[in-house]
Amino acid sequence: QVQLVESGGNLVQPGGSLRLSCAASGSVFIVYTMGWYRRAPGNERELVATITHRGSTNYADSVKGRFTISRDNAKNTVYLQMNSLKAEDTAVYYCNADIKRIGVPPRDYWGQGTQVTVST
Repeated sequence: QVQLVESGGNLVQPGGSLRLSCAASGSVFIVYTMGWYRRAPGNERELVATITHRGSTNYADSVKGRFTISRDNAKNTVYLQMNSLKAEDTAVYYCNADIKRIGVPPRDYWGQGTQVTVST
């Protein structure tokens, strides 16, 4: 019953900002590391940022200093604040979470993706 739902993708001008959110819902579970990945047209999927349950973060070099990942454990939600957006940030952004459900080993779950387009 676990589901990840992303929101916040939009069309934005270069230099602008967006905030993406992803909420995990479903039956009883524990959400460990959460992260954001993206796939640009013609490119492979790449890691954008991750955050552990304790709040330790990791960023791709291409977004470090511009993007900030955060989470609200009480809401099982992860956010990605995207500032100083560039055209090369255009991609479908996917939420990922390592989730432990009662009685089964932890595994990755993926959202459906949200489109971010940076263009004039």
